Amino acid sequence: MINRQERPDPWRSPVTVAQIPGGGLHRELDADEAQRKAMAELAGVREVISAHASLDVTPKSGGRVHVAGHVRARVGQTCVVTLDPIETDIDEPIDQMFAPPEQIPALSDLVDEAGDDGDEIDPPEPIEGGTIDLGRLATDVLFLGIDPYPRKADAVFDHEVTPPDPEDHPFAALKALKAKPKRKPKGK
Repeated sequence: MINRQERPDPWRSPVTVAQIPGGGLHRELDADEAQRKAMAELAGVREVISAHASLDVTPKSGGRVHVAGHVRARVGQTCVVTLDPIETDIDEPIDQMFAPPEQIPALSDLVDEAGDDGDEIDPPEPIEGGTIDLGRLATDVLFLGIDPYPRKADAVFDHEVTPPDPEDHPFAALKALKAKPKRKPKGK
């Protein structure tokens, strides 16, 4: 889990909710070099080569806002098998509802009830200070799309496994003593 209190968000694009037109708005976001470098450090990857978000922001009733779109990125990672540098493409959808903080508990309960039907629905995020940070949303979705165990397409883990010898265990010596025939004492 990323502690956002310790580090500022690397990719910021705040939108004031009160200034969103009734028909909504569209935003195309491209992370610059400094933002990509900060994202790579935060995500623990070698580099973020490119990051782009295409988002539609639509106001809804009750002061809620719906954000939908995609985040696309190219990330430099290290193959977990060969340790070679590789590049991974990320293309993740974004479908997130934002709501005033006082509405969050009631809306979360509705989401929980809807989720009982087997549908995966995310609870709404709070609108903080009258703004929504589209860059932060795109960063979070990008981070969730990063493969934690990236592999080159042709990488094969070729480790020979030798099964353990069934006679080689801590009690093998006791078993060997038990298997020896008992000798009868002399003179009887």
